[in-house]
Amino acid sequence: MGIREEKVSIVSEIAEKLQASKSTIITDYRGLTVGEVTELRARLRDAGIEFRVLKNTMTRRAADQVNMSEVNEFLVGPSAIAFSTADDVVAPAKILNEFAKTHKALELKAGIVDGKVIGQAEVQALAELPSREGLLSMLLSVLQAPMRNFAYAVQQIADKQEA
Repeated sequence: MGIREEKVSIVSEIAEKLQASKSTIITDYRGLTVGEVTELRARLRDAGIEFRVLKNTMTRRAADQVNMSEVNEFLVGPSAIAFSTADDVVAPAKILNEFAKTHKALELKAGIVDGKVIGQAEVQALAELPSREGLLSMLLSVLQAPMRNFAYAVQQIADKQEA
C-alpha cells in the first residue's frame, strides 16, 4: 500500500470515529510523561473510551469530510483525542477533567458532543455534571416527592381522626 492510500485510509478511519462517537474530547497532552499518558489511557480504556494521538492535518481532513470543520480551529499543536461511543456523553469529559486537575500538563481544548462542537469552558462544565445514573436518580427523587408528600398528608389526617 502506498503512502497516499495509507493516509486516505487513516483519514477515513478518523472520519468514521468522529461520526460514530457520541462524545469526543480534544486535548493537548504536551508535558505528560509516558507513564502519565499510559495511566490516562488505562482510565479511559476502563470506561470504554479510545484515546489516540493523531496528526492535526489528517484530523482536519476527516472533520471536513463529516461536516465538522468548526473543530479545525482547535486542532493546533500536539493533539490527542478521546472517542467515546458510550451513552454516557459526560464520562470522557469527567475522566479527562479529573486527570487534568492532578496533572497540569494536560489541557482540554474542545469537544464534540452529539455532533455539536463545544469549547473548553463547555467541556469543563460538562465534566462537572453528575453522571447519567446520578441525573436519573435526581429525576426519580423529584418525581417521587409529590407522591411521598401526599401519602404523608393522608397519614397525618388518618392519625388525627383516630385520636
